[in-house]
This record gives sequence, C-alpha cells and structure tokens, in this order.
Amino acid sequence: MTFTQKVATACGLVVATVLLLALLYYTFDVVMLVFAAALLAIFLAGLADVIEPYVPLGDGLRVLLVSVILIGVIGGTIALLSPSIAEQGQHLRDELPKSAASVRDYISQYGWGRTLIAQMPSFDDVKANVNFSTLLSGVGGVFTSTLGAMGNVAIVILLAIYLASEPRFYSQGFVRLFPIPRRKRVIEVLHQVYETLRWWLIGKFASMLFIGILTWIGLSVLGVPIALTLGLIAGLLSFIPNFGPIISAVPALLIAFVDSPITAVYVLILYIAVQIIESNVVTPLIERETVELPPALTVVFQLGLGSLVGGLGLVLATPLLAMIVVVVQLVYLQDILGDKGGALANTDEAVE
Repeated sequence: MTFTQKVATACGLVVATVLLLALLYYTFDVVMLVFAAALLAIFLAGLADVIEPYVPLGDGLRVLLVSVILIGVIGGTIALLSPSIAEQGQHLRDELPKSAASVRDYISQYGWGRTLIAQMPSFDDVKANVNFSTLLSGVGGVFTSTLGAMGNVAIVILLAIYLASEPRFYSQGFVRLFPIPRRKRVIEVLHQVYETLRWWLIGKFASMLFIGILTWIGLSVLGVPIALTLGLIAGLLSFIPNFGPIISAVPALLIAFVDSPITAVYVLILYIAVQIIESNVVTPLIERETVELPPALTVVFQLGLGSLVGGLGLVLATPLLAMIVVVVQLVYLQDILGDKGGALANTDEAVE
C-alpha cells in the first residue's frame, strides 16, 4: 500500500468514525429505547427458558405465551390492587402539602431552619412568576410527553417480543458483520453479555420484590398511613440504584412527620435497615453471577446518562454500564492487552 493510499484510508476511517459518533449523538434516545427493548427481551427469553421443559413449543410461541401470561398477571394485580392504591394515592396527594407544612413549621423553631426557609421562594412569589400562557404551555407539554412515553413503551414491548422470539436470527446477523476468524469470540462475548444482563435482571427483580414487601410490612408495623402505596413506590424505584431509595424515602418521611418527628425517625431507620439488608443479602448474590460495579463509576455514569436522556438514562444506566464492563473485560483487557485475568475488580491482583 502506497503512502497516498495509507493517508486516504486513515482519512476515511476518521471521517467514518466522526459520522458514526454524530449519528450516535443525534439518535442516542433511540439507542436507549433499543437497549430497553433488549433488556425486556432477555427477561422474556429467560422466562421462556424456564417453562421450556414443560411446554413443548418453539421459541417464538413460548415467548408469546410468556408475554400473555405476564400481561395477565400484571393486569390482574392492577385490577386487584388499583382501588386501594388509587385511594391511597389520593390520600398521598392530599397529605404531602400538609406534611411539608408541618416540616416547615417544625424546622422554623431553629435558627438554621429559619435561615433555610428564608432562602426558599414563598408560594406568593411562585404564583406571581407563573403566567397563564406558560401554564397552558406546560400542561400541553406534559400531555405530549405522556403520549410520547406511552408510545415509547409500546415500541419497547413490540421490539422486545420480536427480539425474544427470534434471538438467533438477530445475533447471527450481528456476528456475520465480523471477520470469520473472530466470529467465535464475538459469540462468546455476546453470550457473556446475555448471561450478565439476565442474572442482573433476575437479581434486580428479587431485590425490588424484597424491598417493596419489607418496606410495606415495616411501615404497617409503624402505623404509617398508605403503607401499601409507599412500599410499592420503594420497590419500583429500587430499580434505580443509589438515587431510587432516596427518592422513595421522601414521601414516606413526610407522611410520617404528620404523626410525629419521632415516627419520621423510625421510618428513616426502617429505610436504612432495608437497604443494608438488601445490600448484604441480595446484592452479593447478583454480583456472584454478574460483575461488580464500582459505586463511584456507577453514580457518575447515572448522572451522565441522566443529563443526556433524562429519566430513561437514569433507569438504564446500571445495566448499560454492566454490559460495557463485560465488553471491556473480554475485548479490551483480554484480547487487546492480553490480560487473561481480565476482571476490573481484580486489576491489582493481576498486576501483582
């Protein structure tokens, strides 16, 4: 290859890389939706594998059967709990302003509390700065975003069913993009990514169920109102590591504060205890089959994706980071650097 050809090849690679990065930047929200669909597809495929010995059907039919059963279970649960949750949700909406006012009155007894309240805008100031046209625009924006979210959910479910019904078709098509000598290694990497995400989802589902039930029971014992709804919120938000438990604790603390500050302290202790138990029981089981993610890296990655694509990025940051860590371990550390130890958590041991 002549010097001119080498320069032209290098320039072509640079241009292709820039174009690929630009495409990724402008379609990153679509990429995240596809990743969400892949996660759901892995979950559906895992459930279909569980019933395979008992249901002699093809992959597509088993995935369809699992999807119908799952929709039926979710629909039945919603129908069973919706009256109670709706009533408790209305109670939560009515009580939160009163709880916030109680907290404000309590902390205003102290100097630091009065200083903090003085820095916050009053209701009259907020009302004066809100005009009718802006409010209508905001309502329209919420309505549009709600429809968009429903459409995104429908797209994710449809894509997930397609991916889970014919996983070999899509995986084989992806593998064929690589040179023949490398295809076996690509299959190994894809299999490891699949296993990592599958076990992560299994562990996360168990963690959500554990936190939701334990929080519900604990709040019921403490006599906190709407314990079922608060337990459901805690379970669902625990899907988001680090930030989810903090967000879910806020309404519970405010509701408990209406009873008494000491009840709010008990609720805080309960939430901390639930997280400690989950971190020492469920999380080690997850990491035994997946990868250990450094906490600081996880938080930074969550903040970065949250700033890029909002709440969806915050929700999907941890499984996406787990996938990236697996690819880095297998492709960069092992194949490129030749570090067959290859685990990020064991880097010091490999060096020694």
